Amino acid sequence: MPRPRRTQISVEDTPYYHCCSRVVRRAFLCGDDAYSGKNYDHRRAWVKSLLFELEAVFAIDVAAFAVMSNHLHVVLRVDIDSPNRWTDHEVLEQWHKLFKGDELTQKFAKGELVEAHEVHRLKHSIAIYRSRLCDISWFMRCLNEPIARQANQEDNCTGRFWEGRFKSQALLDEAAVLTCMAYVDLNPIRAQLADTPEQSDHTSIQLRIRAALKGEQPKNLLPFIGNERDNQPNAIAFLLSEYLELVDDTGRIIRSDKRGAISVNSAKLLARLNIPHDNWLKLTAEFGKLFHGPVGKLQALTDYCEHLEKRRRHFAASCQHFHSN
Repeated sequence: MPRPRRTQISVEDTPYYHCCSRVVRRAFLCGDDAYSGKNYDHRRAWVKSLLFELEAVFAIDVAAFAVMSNHLHVVLRVDIDSPNRWTDHEVLEQWHKLFKGDELTQKFAKGELVEAHEVHRLKHSIAIYRSRLCDISWFMRCLNEPIARQANQEDNCTGRFWEGRFKSQALLDEAAVLTCMAYVDLNPIRAQLADTPEQSDHTSIQLRIRAALKGEQPKNLLPFIGNERDNQPNAIAFLLSEYLELVDDTGRIIRSDKRGAISVNSAKLLARLNIPHDNWLKLTAEFGKLFHGPVGKLQALTDYCEHLEKRRRHFAASCQHFHSN
């Protein structure tokens, strides 16, 4: 039976989560539909545009994404601290970018007088909105529902577009985050939709490569750390140059027509994370098959399962792929 989302999210253990949504059989998110002869590549732009719109509203950062022909991947980081620092006005300002709220919240947001007997109801609404703005389920709902409506309208049909609920898995440590991001970014290479990461349209890796050529990082994506880690407390805990080289090395190995090998720098990064070379190639090629739940070191997995009252044994075997000891 599907588990309630609250039993899968534990920000106490990790702010990072991998989410995947897949369309129903014979529906096409993007790409060429051999059955109907139609091409739906323009829908990729829908997804990317809405993804960045939501990133600017929610206290949730996008670390990686890939929009494929019949599914999409996103790696998200929950910023639990920002909503707690927002004033009541700021919470409503963010929420009203997506939803109308009610007459009371609209009145407060405009600076109009709120009666004493309305204060409790107003505070209750603001508390709910504050919580939702750092809630992955609400983020994915706001991403998937508009895309489904737009696609159904274009196809002149009704009914379910997505294959049930989106799937999510906790990424419990740096090794899990790095591996999942690389897996997501290399999806088009494995699917033979692109020859190189920089040619992988509608992916985070393409945006990062283009920005890196200008000496920058994409504004819409969670940044990697710079030389001064303390200046970027919420950044991904690796250098961007390290990650780009590792993804390029791995992509070359995946392609049968390219000579590829893990470089010295990439090998050092994997050694730092205690991921054996052979394990890395298997992990980035089969991440979706190997892991159907939380991902990370056994101690992190144990803590996560204890906090959510899960049985660790269901997930421990697959997590052994990460480390040599």
